Amino acid sequence: MITRRKLMTGVAGTLVTGALMPVSLRAAGGADGLELGDDGLHKQPWFMDSFLELGDDLQTAADSGRGLMVLWEQRGCPYCRELHAVNFARPEISDYIQEHFDVVQLDMFGSREVLDFDGEALEERALAGKWFVNFTPTTQLFHRDNAGATGLSAAESFRMPGYLKPFHYLSSLEFVAEGHYETQRFQRYLQDKFAKLREQGIDPDVW
Repeated sequence: MITRRKLMTGVAGTLVTGALMPVSLRAAGGADGLELGDDGLHKQPWFMDSFLELGDDLQTAADSGRGLMVLWEQRGCPYCRELHAVNFARPEISDYIQEHFDVVQLDMFGSREVLDFDGEALEERALAGKWFVNFTPTTQLFHRDNAGATGLSAAESFRMPGYLKPFHYLSSLEFVAEGHYETQRFQRYLQDKFAKLREQGIDPDVW
């Protein structure tokens, strides 16, 4: 199957690469110091400049030993801002993401074309409806072992609908990246982590 990524890679030697690759949105610093794109979404330098072919994105991540994170946001979302300003500002979270996941950011009301795992091409807003993404931010995690899946149910490992505090967010990332999702429920995994922290005199709610 010829994907957009493969097509672009194949002709890169004969055309100017800059004209072929997706154009990154111009970033401007907001009043809060966060990077804001022309689409109104907050940005991180480690987000992928993806061709939005999700099966190919997951396979590429898996080939490098990582999973895929799909992050849904929307313009003016206060909890999306909180995710960037609080969670992603913590090195233990941002470093963990970069080590274990490639990140594709999608706009819940966007119009860019995305190729679903099942091969259907849809605008972002249509894909959000198909995948029952109703809140922002929503973080979907896809384990590397699920590369090659031909549908969302087989590809998706875990979903975080809405904003989670740093401890819960990092725990969710570890839950998938370390394969715990295959053997236990997240609530049980979280309870065990809570217990270990409290034994150390650490309050997870203020971590």
